[in-house]
Amino acid sequence: MGNFLTGKVVAVTGAGRGIGRAVALAAAAEGARVVVNDFGVSVDGASPTSEIADAVVKEIEAAGGRAVAVADDISTMAGGERVVDTALASYGRLDAAVCVAGILRERMLFNMTEDEWDPVLATHLKGTFTVFRAASAVMRAQRSGTLIGFTSGNHQGSVSQANYSAAKGGVISLVRSAALGLHKYGVTANAVAPVARTRMSAKVPTELTEIGSPEDVAAFVVYLASERAREITGQVYTVAGPKIAVWAQPRELRSAFSEGGWTPERVAEVLPGSVGVDPMPMLERVAAMSRAAARGDRPNA
Repeated sequence: MGNFLTGKVVAVTGAGRGIGRAVALAAAAEGARVVVNDFGVSVDGASPTSEIADAVVKEIEAAGGRAVAVADDISTMAGGERVVDTALASYGRLDAAVCVAGILRERMLFNMTEDEWDPVLATHLKGTFTVFRAASAVMRAQRSGTLIGFTSGNHQGSVSQANYSAAKGGVISLVRSAALGLHKYGVTANAVAPVARTRMSAKVPTELTEIGSPEDVAAFVVYLASERAREITGQVYTVAGPKIAVWAQPRELRSAFSEGGWTPERVAEVLPGSVGVDPMPMLERVAAMSRAAARGDRPNA
């Protein structure tokens, strides 16, 4: 066992399988006491079972670590609070809240139903909020701690996962808001956009040329939760196998002013030459996929 997280208490949602499980195991191996949360559902959010979280706790204990299971649904306020309350009741504090839990319900936007939209937003975005909400109150009082949300490169947009993309974009804004609001209390917040072989990535309709294992992502999360990363906040990182990358902060690119106010005609005169557009790389990627499909080739991502 290592000592990157010795003495710390780490709560991980979606910790029963895939990246969440890898994070829970890695945190325990580095000395953390771990709250293992997993509602135990399938990829689409159905058929919950508490056995999934219990199994990871047994793995951690068998390796000499300490962990406790919480099988609650973190898309509810009560579920998010119970994750944090369990950390306090079991270990007396909470140093890191890592929100990995997620589901997928794919559909083209023009066919997507409310039942395909709401659960995805509830699990990814609200599920991050419920845990962050409860954890941030504890960390504010402690004047220390870190919040780690999970996003995706698909926050740029997706052909058939508008619900997932919207949720992941929301996670980034939530993380940045947490970083701004909690900085003066010594609490940090960051987001991780993983590319790894999991149940969910198996449903991605393109070939991922940069992809790693859940353990790659877990190592990065352990670092973010450690004292070595105390000065890092408000960042979004991609972890894809051997690659780590940081995303740019949102900012204006170009601007124009009209002293006499704007009319549609004035906008038409000024916008194309002075402000223009910021090219959307995903449009070319989608076009390349369409061309490859027309040739009968498998598209590269």
